[in-house]
Amino acid sequence: MPSCEQSPTSCSSTRPSSCCGKTPAPASLAWFEEMIPHCLDFARAEHEQGRPIVGILCEFTPRELIFAAGAVPVCLCGGSADTIPAAEEDLPVLLCPLIKSTYGYHVQKSNPFLEMAALIVAEDTCDGKKKMYELMAEARPMHVLELPKRQGDASAGAYWETEVRRLITVLETHFGVSITCERLRESVLLMNRERGLRRQLAALMRSKCPPLTGRQLLRLKSSISGIPADLEHYEAIVQALAGKEGPPERADRVRVLVTGVPMVHGMERVVDIIEESGGLVVCQENCTGVKPLLEDVDPDAPDLVAALAAKYFHLPCSIMTRNDARLDTLRGLAREYRAECIIDLIWQGCLTYDVEDALVKRFAEEELGIPYLRILTDYSPSDTARIAVRVQALFETVRQR
Repeated sequence: MPSCEQSPTSCSSTRPSSCCGKTPAPASLAWFEEMIPHCLDFARAEHEQGRPIVGILCEFTPRELIFAAGAVPVCLCGGSADTIPAAEEDLPVLLCPLIKSTYGYHVQKSNPFLEMAALIVAEDTCDGKKKMYELMAEARPMHVLELPKRQGDASAGAYWETEVRRLITVLETHFGVSITCERLRESVLLMNRERGLRRQLAALMRSKCPPLTGRQLLRLKSSISGIPADLEHYEAIVQALAGKEGPPERADRVRVLVTGVPMVHGMERVVDIIEESGGLVVCQENCTGVKPLLEDVDPDAPDLVAALAAKYFHLPCSIMTRNDARLDTLRGLAREYRAECIIDLIWQGCLTYDVEDALVKRFAEEELGIPYLRILTDYSPSDTARIAVRVQALFETVRQR
């Protein structure tokens, strides 16, 4: 296992080519419309060349370690309602739909990324996921990271660092490789670059009249980090849209800060409802938004593994207790993006986010002084009309102010 004492390095191989800015922005926006096919092509090509595929199931898993082990990290979170019935043969009906959808892909063997995976790295974030992993591990190689839940506790942080170091050993043993300090540093620079580009894309929404809609921004992500073509297209969009404004009508829309559960690929319905109802999602605090992008890893840290562990342990997820960091994050984002209201999205069965709703509501209305709306839903579109009515009522309240 590397001690990872640092020395400066350029790691030029982690940076996109100089042709990035030559790609027109419309073509780059269109590129992400086909994100899943592009990711599948990339994964298959890498797999055929002998590079292992590692499935991940949450933002707490450090992708940098998987890259440093010579593997490809692929997010496996399910966003399809079609796989849920198969999952409910084993899992409770009232369980979170994201967990059921993910497990349904496993049962049906219908996710090609999962079928290619030589290893799955998961975290015991919530009880539902933890018990689902036990069932999945009966048929697939899996390593579960034990995540302590007290972010303000030094001993909890130290324990998490131990878990991250144990993951290094697992990856080295499983794939017969050595995760050197240099390989880890290159991986850190790669992920820092991707996070930096996505932060710049998110920052475009601070404008009074942003050049993107919230739905367009939500598309600008990938199931696989570090794909060179993705980085080139991120760069092209940033260069083309920096300082630009969108259609004037966007200035009249209600500026919405969305928080809560992740909106994985295929389950972006609530953003569609918000923007079709006259809103503009200017910031998404959740795990499919800016939450994982807010902090980088210092590539020259005295102990790179410790720095990596600290970055991921700082994620303000609702499984943490107390999760004051979430309110601190929302406070800063509401100010930066000039949010006029907060919408808290909660998947049915996600108890930690559902309970935390009370804190976020009080925080929004009493401290920030802006309206708040809780949306509790699942992967079924049956409540779309009801949600739209509630969102429109929220916007009327904002406009009356």
